[in-house]
Amino acid sequence: MSQKVLLNAKEVNIILHRLACQLIENHLDFTDTILIGIQPRGKYLAERLASILKEDYQIKEVKLGFLDITFFRDDFRRGEKTLEANKTEINFIVEDKKVVFIDDVLYTGRSIRSALTAIQSFGRPSEIELLTLIDRRFSRHLPIQPDYRGRQVDAINNEKVVVKWKDNDGEDAVYLITNEK
Repeated sequence: MSQKVLLNAKEVNIILHRLACQLIENHLDFTDTILIGIQPRGKYLAERLASILKEDYQIKEVKLGFLDITFFRDDFRRGEKTLEANKTEINFIVEDKKVVFIDDVLYTGRSIRSALTAIQSFGRPSEIELLTLIDRRFSRHLPIQPDYRGRQVDAINNEKVVVKWKDNDGEDAVYLITNEK
């Protein structure tokens, strides 16, 4: 198994600020915008972006929620590995709001398809956008593309993109891991 650094802590920080600025350009004051981190790993990216928006760019009210998609996945109960549910935390109405789904890696698009179904339980958004730190192109199973992307990566099937967050994993970094046969 080999490991290559795709993004170091400094590069992750630069990308997070660029993504925050892109959100500000499109949403201005965030009055009608809701950031939704897709559980489990999108939560960390969503929290970081919300923090940057509030602290560095003085956006007063950023609505932040977290969506568990476990029971909406098309592979639920299909594999040998039991999927564990996470907690959904959405304490506001999404009806007629602009929702920005946030996930760390966009791979096949199946998680986003599940999120599109799951969010309907909380109302009908006026618009849904997708923000992802890493876009693994050439891997999509569904016609889903991000509106905001930190970095596009060409990774083949035996390669895995791993995002690490300082708060959870002790460092901010993105790795490309290759399982050699």
